[in-house]
Amino acid sequence: MTNLSMKHLRYFDALARIGHFGRAADDCAVSQPALSIQIRELEELIGAKLVERGGRRAGLTVLGEQFAERVRAILHSVEELEGLARAARGPFSGQLRLGIIPTVAPYLLPGLIKALATSYPHLDPRPREAVTRKLIRDLVEGRLDAAVVALPVSEPLLEEVALFGEEFVLVRPVEDAEKPVPSSEKLTEMRLLLLEEGHCFRDQALSFCSIGTATPRDLMEGSSLSTLVQMVSAGIGVTLIPQMAVETETRSATVSVARLREPRPVRTIGMVWRKTNPLAAQLNLVAEIVRDVGMRKVGALDRGA
Repeated sequence: MTNLSMKHLRYFDALARIGHFGRAADDCAVSQPALSIQIRELEELIGAKLVERGGRRAGLTVLGEQFAERVRAILHSVEELEGLARAARGPFSGQLRLGIIPTVAPYLLPGLIKALATSYPHLDPRPREAVTRKLIRDLVEGRLDAAVVALPVSEPLLEEVALFGEEFVLVRPVEDAEKPVPSSEKLTEMRLLLLEEGHCFRDQALSFCSIGTATPRDLMEGSSLSTLVQMVSAGIGVTLIPQMAVETETRSATVSVARLREPRPVRTIGMVWRKTNPLAAQLNLVAEIVRDVGMRKVGALDRGA
């Protein structure tokens, strides 16, 4: 297999992960015919079928499953070699593939990108917003360098660095501004608006309200914090949002914001990366920048409270 290339391996890995020719091609930023050609070339090189084709969908043969595991290991090792080379070049430069959860990204990224540009002018940040589960999978499989998430993630392959904490705050209709702040128990009796399943912030809010993972009858869902706040403004219910989201999300909504009773719910925001990542020293420095930007964001809201 002397003509086997990294392109063959990367395209096959995308197809194995996604199971669909069109979406795998999008993931690789190529056309679907170009990806199909590379997969057929790979099969011809090894002399066996790796993919069971059914229209644009693709399942793996038994050999394909075994091949995929080894391809991922190879790609992971190549990523580590590239990291070693970058670490040896001196000042942090090149692409930084940084994952970030949706309940942090809109509020932290603007300040973070500016701060990174100041500290590392030759660094090319490539932020990717996704829920925690997908970010952790992409980290473990080498498609991200690091991710900003709510801790803990409890993944043994990843290093976790706690950066800052922030409270959850209550958002309710403006006419309720003078009412006593409800306890967590009282919140369960109200129409509670929360993010849809898959968001860790949803699970943290349910935990604070002592609600199990089953969706209560009076719980309504939204796809973003912005949607939830606008629903509150329309008088549909109440919601909890993280502290750093208050300034942005309540700017155009007629709502009131209140700090919850002690003990107030909090979450810890941190940064994670693979323990084997040779860029660990540089990522620690990036984590310090994330900490500074995040603490300024949360601190500004504290001073305005």
